[in-house]
Amino acid sequence: MIAPTWTRLPCLVRSMPVQRTLSLFSSSGPSNWSKVVSDAEKIVGYPTSFMSLRCLLSDELSNVAMHVRKLVGTQHPLLNTARGFVYDSRNNLQMRGLVVLLLSKAAGPSHAASDLLAQDMVSGIYPSQRNLAEITELIHTAFLVHRGIVNLKELTVCDGPLKDMEFGNKMAVLSGDFLLANACTGLAQLNNTKVVELISSAIGDLVQGIYSENSNNNEENNLSAGVDTATWEEQTFLSHGALLAKSCQAAMELAQHDKKSQRLAYKYGKHLSLGHKLNSDLQPFVKSNMGEQVAFSFSAAPVVFHRHIVGQERWQQQLHQAKTRNQLDYSKLVATVKSEKGVSSAVNLCCYHGNKALEAIQAFPSSEARSALENIASAVTKF
Repeated sequence: MIAPTWTRLPCLVRSMPVQRTLSLFSSSGPSNWSKVVSDAEKIVGYPTSFMSLRCLLSDELSNVAMHVRKLVGTQHPLLNTARGFVYDSRNNLQMRGLVVLLLSKAAGPSHAASDLLAQDMVSGIYPSQRNLAEITELIHTAFLVHRGIVNLKELTVCDGPLKDMEFGNKMAVLSGDFLLANACTGLAQLNNTKVVELISSAIGDLVQGIYSENSNNNEENNLSAGVDTATWEEQTFLSHGALLAKSCQAAMELAQHDKKSQRLAYKYGKHLSLGHKLNSDLQPFVKSNMGEQVAFSFSAAPVVFHRHIVGQERWQQQLHQAKTRNQLDYSKLVATVKSEKGVSSAVNLCCYHGNKALEAIQAFPSSEARSALENIASAVTKF
């Protein structure tokens, strides 16, 4: 049987001719990554870190923020999401908008665009493309907030009072809906039916992907339901890749670029997103020390690939062996997953997607913006 293409590909990104070397998730990552993001933001003209600030500081959301203070002292996830808006050392929250802007600048004006349209460009980017980047961030933020809804049936005493957790859920629903409504209003104001269709379908993909992800991200479900590698990729693209891929394509559409440029932009966004998710999933397995307790998702790539390799029966045995007094010992499970080829398969797949993203961006003219996009794609393969 011939191995899938991605299992036979080396990490070619390390030999690509890029101008900078980035480290996205290393121990010294936050400061280095902040500098890289800061440099990239200078290329596109203004900090994307404040891209959705207009909406976040509106009277309606400021009122919501006052109510969220009631959740202090509880374990409601909406608090962590709110903290991420105020301080995020890795600047990961705003990366989608930055990539959209960088791609817009790298592609430049199209030959089909009129000279009058080109006069509206600021730092090589059309105003409509900047609006699209902001819309992309608002949609992503809305879904982050909606993910902060907790299952009240699974609450423990240490999570906080029931009435506060119920209140937190209401705030997550209302504030997420508010952000999504603002994004949809901005989308309509772009006056481009193709872009509206693309971003609307991305929102549908997000809903479908998160639903599938939640149904599989449960220990008991995972004892009976198997997810193979291909299914994992499909679901992960829906929940983590569709928004960026389709936003990149939409940015090309707004500048009247041809189908080929749109297809390449879509490919870059898709493969970058999948590579980034794989890198994130791999962190507990490549950074953890022996015996160290680390939390990870059962839908994380190394776990899914490990289960696919060892089979369902052996996976159930390993889960049973990793339990102490009916409590799952995650450090034992990490060691078990690392003992097989699940981790190496995830690393190979991450390199494959990094290579594919680099391959797509090479078709654009050489520029500072393209170099930044190359470096971002290269960074997701560093562990």
